[in-house]
Amino acid sequence: MPDLLIELFSEEIPARMQARAAEDLKKRMTDGLVEAGLTYGGAAAFSTPRRLTLALEDLLAESPTIREERKGPKVGAPDKAVEGFLRGAGIARDQLEERDTPKGAIYFATIEKAGRPAAAIIAEVLEATIRNFPWPKSMRWGTGSLRWVRPLHSILCVLSDENGTEVVPLDIDGIATGNTTRGHRFMAPSEITVSGFEDYAAKLKRAHVVLDPAERSQAIWQEASNQAFARGLELVEDKALLAEVAGLVEWPVVLLGDIDAQFLELPPEVLQTSMREHQKFFSVKNPKTGRIEGFVTVANRETSDHGKTILAGNQKVLSARLADAKFFWENDLRVAKSETGMEAWTAQLSNVTFHNKLGTQAARIDRIAALAREIAPSVGADADLADQAARVAKADLSSEMVYEFPELQGLMGRYYAEAAGLPQQVANACEAHYAPQGPSDDVPTEPVSVAVALADKLDTLAGFWAIDEKPTGSKDPFALRRAALGVIRLVLENKARMPLDRFFDAQLLRVESATNGALPEEHVSALLMQIAEHGVFGAAFNAVKDSISGLPVTAFLDLEKKVPDTSDNLLAFFHDRLKVFLRDQGIRHDVIDACIAMEGNDDLTLLVKRARALEDFLKSEDGENLLQGFKRANNILTQAEEKDGVEYSYGADVKFAEDDSERDLFAALAASEGAISTAIEAEDFAAAMGGMAALRAPVDAFFEAVQVNSDTEIVRRNRLNLLSHIRKVCGQVADLTRIEA
Repeated sequence: MPDLLIELFSEEIPARMQARAAEDLKKRMTDGLVEAGLTYGGAAAFSTPRRLTLALEDLLAESPTIREERKGPKVGAPDKAVEGFLRGAGIARDQLEERDTPKGAIYFATIEKAGRPAAAIIAEVLEATIRNFPWPKSMRWGTGSLRWVRPLHSILCVLSDENGTEVVPLDIDGIATGNTTRGHRFMAPSEITVSGFEDYAAKLKRAHVVLDPAERSQAIWQEASNQAFARGLELVEDKALLAEVAGLVEWPVVLLGDIDAQFLELPPEVLQTSMREHQKFFSVKNPKTGRIEGFVTVANRETSDHGKTILAGNQKVLSARLADAKFFWENDLRVAKSETGMEAWTAQLSNVTFHNKLGTQAARIDRIAALAREIAPSVGADADLADQAARVAKADLSSEMVYEFPELQGLMGRYYAEAAGLPQQVANACEAHYAPQGPSDDVPTEPVSVAVALADKLDTLAGFWAIDEKPTGSKDPFALRRAALGVIRLVLENKARMPLDRFFDAQLLRVESATNGALPEEHVSALLMQIAEHGVFGAAFNAVKDSISGLPVTAFLDLEKKVPDTSDNLLAFFHDRLKVFLRDQGIRHDVIDACIAMEGNDDLTLLVKRARALEDFLKSEDGENLLQGFKRANNILTQAEEKDGVEYSYGADVKFAEDDSERDLFAALAASEGAISTAIEAEDFAAAMGGMAALRAPVDAFFEAVQVNSDTEIVRRNRLNLLSHIRKVCGQVADLTRIEA
């Protein structure tokens, strides 16, 4: 069985596209070959800046012959029907076979498709792959119609086995396939003839081309680490940069240089970001001081002076870049240490629009600060510090350094807040309030940082909900799902106890009033105070409505209609995100639904605590059996209530019990109801589940011993009311009707 080698040789492919392109080449070729009947033993794809390579092992030499049997019309059918069948099958009439079937004589046709040589199939699939390759961006050159990421120079395509090597014939816009390639652009530009993959890889290595990107990455990292270690330094890990640099070179040559002493006092993150973004340099730090003192650049060739000229040129360019960074840093420090401090930057944000329907960044900061102050007691933070931190947390957006390097926002805020002499908790919040931005990010734990991070994300969500810019399907341009997940993680990982619904109402009211001018500020303040007291918008609205003279009733009525509905919708969105989050932790969606149906479902910590306890209980034997007993009781009760048109919700009396199991169930329910309610009040859900477990045996015994729908009407009603009591007692823990059997 032959092996197949394909190489598409071009001008330099952008590093960010190489890995995906290699996988696309592999998938499109293998899918096309398999669909055409050519199976293979193994496949591997590789990429360098100038080539995409695919190697297939043990490919079939030709596709198998396929025999297909088709059932046609009945014998004696109209000629047009028979002729149509013949055309579809591609056979003559004398090739039809008549067979007797239970439905009479039927025409059958046997169609045979002969196998085809592998070379012919490969040529077809490769041409389709090249002409329809899914580059993010592509170009045309010359007069041809072919599009490629960069001009395509040659196509190597050979089949090889023990009998020799065969070039697969193909011509695409004047580029004919062959068995040759080229090595390194400068160090070995001559043409290379190859006979198979092993020969190809070996000759490329001798021609100063490392084919495998993983091998290039490993070589870069190993050599850079060794050179740094030899000088008592340490290479700063950067996997993304390593992958990018490995896509920029075919023959990596690692060079270690020093950073000019005048730049060593810059924050290490500034040095690292400047070198990574502008020069693609790795940072090298002193492990004793943590300072960035050196850099690693990776050249694409060896030189007679061992890279000295290359290194000198890079150091010169780097010094110019770092001079800019130093200028930004020193200017920003002067502002931060001035009398106005970071407030000067915050004032500038009044000219920066956050969203055309949500006002400026400065207005948003006011809302965040107010909310952070309200959240602070729930997370154990000082309200004044939370307010102060929220007002300076985004000030660095106006700084020169963040303007140049946006990815340093927050981090530079911490440096500037420290320079301004602000409390350390405030400075830390400047950096931490953006977190977590992804599922792998750490969650802030310092109370002030938690308060500001929650306020920032909740204001974003409330704002976009207020203007009806919610995520739809796979579209989420404002990353609102990520913001909601961030809130969930902040609340749960810090075990915060906070009623989200109240904060939704407050922030929606602030957004509505700020963007629409719905209420004067004094009325907004009064309503927010009532929301804080009552916890929900409706009660707060009624309290304010009766206590403020000259109330703009129309404005209040508009808010009364919009805010609660929007708040409920936002809470439902949080519940959906919580289901996704907990499902990854092994908690079933129906268990979460059963707990969401209970009072206090906007307290995520309480909700999850209840859900975990219920999940554990339902996994136990007592839980499984009690759930079946509960569902049986609920089904019988529901059917009886529908049939009788009444609600059996009270009046069960032990004096009408006819069986010991009945009397035992009355006693068990009385004992469990008190135990469960006490445990729920103490938020001891494990104990509440224990109270439920105590009902398992008496419920089982009851259903085994008695018939609920007794012929005696008074006994029947009493037993139905007893079932209602079961539903009521169990319903203290969760809405078990939502649990799937």
